[in-house]
Amino acid sequence: MKTATAEDTRWLTDEEQRIWRAYMHAATLLEDHLDRQLQRDAGMPHVYYGLLVQLAEAPGRRLRMTELAMQAKITRSRLSHAVARLEKSGWVRREECPSDKRGQLAVLTDEGQEVLARTAPGHVAAVRQALFGRLTPEQQQSLGEIMTIVAEGLQPQGAGADLPWLR
Repeated sequence: MKTATAEDTRWLTDEEQRIWRAYMHAATLLEDHLDRQLQRDAGMPHVYYGLLVQLAEAPGRRLRMTELAMQAKITRSRLSHAVARLEKSGWVRREECPSDKRGQLAVLTDEGQEVLARTAPGHVAAVRQALFGRLTPEQQQSLGEIMTIVAEGLQPQGAGADLPWLR
């Protein structure tokens, strides 16, 4: 694989640079805002809240660990660490996978469901205030379309794809 050199690089235009930096600035501030809200209200980082939501929406409130990593867009190592922390809190437990003895399931406990139910209203309010409350319906629609295009482009379907949940 050829490494790009400065001479080969198609640099960002001033407008592209402005948009890129605005995106990075907003994404960093939004993630920090949501993380602080969840730490304050529930004592958990945003990524842990996302895992609880994924489990709450899954059939039987359980998912294979590999599926949970894929849905959360995180590495299996990071997921294993997060689930261990959620287990210590009593919000998640692991079970052996009945169809594959090598696999494990992450299961949302009743206590985890209760924490999620208590935490969700504040989190939704924070998301609405920080993002949707600042955008017109048309801007919201455009943002959704743009983020879908970007996400689809970053998730190759072929063998050998370098995606977090495959690492």
